[in-house]
Amino acid sequence: MELICPAGTPAALRTAVNAGADAVYCGFSDATNARNFPGLNFSRPDMREGIDYARRRGAKVLVAINTFPTAGGQALWHRAVDDAVAAGADALILADIGLVDYAARTHPGQRLHLSVQAAAANPDAISVYVRHFGVRRVVLPRVLTVAEIAAITRSVDCETEVFIFGGLCVMAEGRCSLSTYVTGQSPNMNGVCSPASHVAYLEKDGTLASRLGDFTINRFAKNEAAAYPTLCKGRFKTELGSGYLFEDPVSLDAAEVLPGLRDAGVTALKIEGRQRGRAYIEGAVRGFREQLAALDAGRALPASRLAAMTEGQSSTVGAYRKTWR
Repeated sequence: MELICPAGTPAALRTAVNAGADAVYCGFSDATNARNFPGLNFSRPDMREGIDYARRRGAKVLVAINTFPTAGGQALWHRAVDDAVAAGADALILADIGLVDYAARTHPGQRLHLSVQAAAANPDAISVYVRHFGVRRVVLPRVLTVAEIAAITRSVDCETEVFIFGGLCVMAEGRCSLSTYVTGQSPNMNGVCSPASHVAYLEKDGTLASRLGDFTINRFAKNEAAAYPTLCKGRFKTELGSGYLFEDPVSLDAAEVLPGLRDAGVTALKIEGRQRGRAYIEGAVRGFREQLAALDAGRALPASRLAAMTEGQSSTVGAYRKTWR
């Protein structure tokens, strides 16, 4: 199985490649990619240099153009597709069906992957993209069990890619109405979820409050690990009680289900975290490279050593075993 690793900067790309990534995914410095944060992403020259660097070392570069074009603003997204192809991208990761159509018609020889943002999570939906646009791989949402992934892989005429480490997104990937309501910026249109410009931490009477915009998302006792304030992972008070009603502030770590994913026919394993630093990139890549080497050799999988890199220093296998409330 290929190990697909994030790169929010040219330095992160080099780190991922040097650590043993089979492929790196990254995006341009504009609204065409879903990690459109200040200080992240690639200029056009950066992208060309990054692709050349990776290729000379036997790795691939997948360019994420995975937000949805604004009405009347398609030219920015079309230009991103054209520029990524001209730079030599090994594949484009696309979400919008109109943009998939543009890429397939304009660059018929270009390999296309369907982004998780497209939320194609069953054989019928995936097959539309395969039949009509020649999509070669689909990135599956983080809401499926291993058995469901196996059933999909058997039923579609394309490769499947799944997330194995990093942040979790609740249900409809990238379509967070909660974050959009609070910050005025849409993950799928502006490329930002819970942007740092709207985050604040306030300490009072020994309690730390994390805020997003005008809303308190969580409160932490002294010495309690304080997670980043994304709304879906906040603590809520409802008639059901108080607690993490949507999702706990933990990270996905699917190392223990790697044998099942292999047997399910999964082609590629994806690490999340283009906004994370080089230490995270190197640690996650080397950790999973060790896991995969053991799997390929038929040895017992070593215990994951990535706890320090997880959100709140805690992890879950998420929906792979359907342990959610």
